[in-house]
Amino acid sequence: MPALTLDTPNGPFTLIEREGALVAARWGDDRGRDETPLLIEAARQVAAYFASEDAGFDLPLRIEGSAVQQAACAAMAAIPRGETRTYGEIARDLGVSAQAMGQLCGRNPIPLIVPCHRVLGSNGLGGFSAPGGVETKVWLLRHERAGGLLI
Repeated sequence: MPALTLDTPNGPFTLIEREGALVAARWGDDRGRDETPLLIEAARQVAAYFASEDAGFDLPLRIEGSAVQQAACAAMAAIPRGETRTYGEIARDLGVSAQAMGQLCGRNPIPLIVPCHRVLGSNGLGGFSAPGGVETKVWLLRHERAGGLLI
């Protein structure tokens, strides 16, 4: 699968494409060097995200997972920049437990672009599976000016 790695303030970030859609992204130094039109555009949008608190994503995505994983990712993708939801709120909408929603967030195949960092615990931040863990989540939320308690 074509992959392209770019440097971000939170470390290397690799975008992965299959058949004209982003299917995965991951933090880490994979050193993908493929320059397809989609990966170049995705890298441009990721760079714009880090350069501005207003930039968003408009990319073809394909969540390769169960129906509930797809629904969880759609719910996360619907959270506007600068806003957050809790695991419990999304879980109620999907008919799953808050713990299951946390696991679905942790299995998000396209982090950052599908903003799992915008999902919080009812009494705190919750976890984050990127390198740096919760510190990276806090950095992203501050960058987006989300959650006044974090600013």
